[in-house]
Amino acid sequence: MSKDNLRRCMWVDDYTQKYHDEEWGIPVYDDKLLFEMLLLESFQAGLSWVIVLKKREGFRKAFDNFNPKIIANYDDNKIAELQNDDRIIKSKAKIAATVNNAKLFLRIQNEYGSFSNYLWKFTNNKVITIHDYNLPEEHQKLAATVARDLKKKGFKFMGEVTTYAYLQAIGVVINHDSICYKSKEGSV
Repeated sequence: MSKDNLRRCMWVDDYTQKYHDEEWGIPVYDDKLLFEMLLLESFQAGLSWVIVLKKREGFRKAFDNFNPKIIANYDDNKIAELQNDDRIIKSKAKIAATVNNAKLFLRIQNEYGSFSNYLWKFTNNKVITIHDYNLPEEHQKLAATVARDLKKKGFKFMGEVTTYAYLQAIGVVINHDSICYKSKEGSV
């Protein structure tokens, strides 16, 4: 069967198909990609993921290839410049939060050896696979626990819903619809 004829999660459309097939739910351990997805997911808060996904390359250019070391040093002038950048979502609060989150990301890297080490400790380095959003009871509070810890550390725009979307995006939690070919693979 051609990949074009495969059934996918209900949310997938022509624009999100490549992201779904090649990225979403695939476990990520690379800090560079973990930061990129953290930045993008925090901008998604209150918006559609498609909006963010369509601006992804613009974000990459505007935010120095998602380099937290550079972003952590953005000043008020850079934040004002980004507020006028049509390539991204121009929310001053989210831009300022990105600078804040970059600083905290670096602090966690320093403390845990990597952001990946920090993040994956919440599941004892295990991928949580769920079908049709039937989250097992022992994992129901995962997003709340991670979001609470991020908030305690000072992260912005990473509430429970956004954190859960982040955990799905980076493959800590894999939950493809049961009709999706990726669900039938068992894991990605």
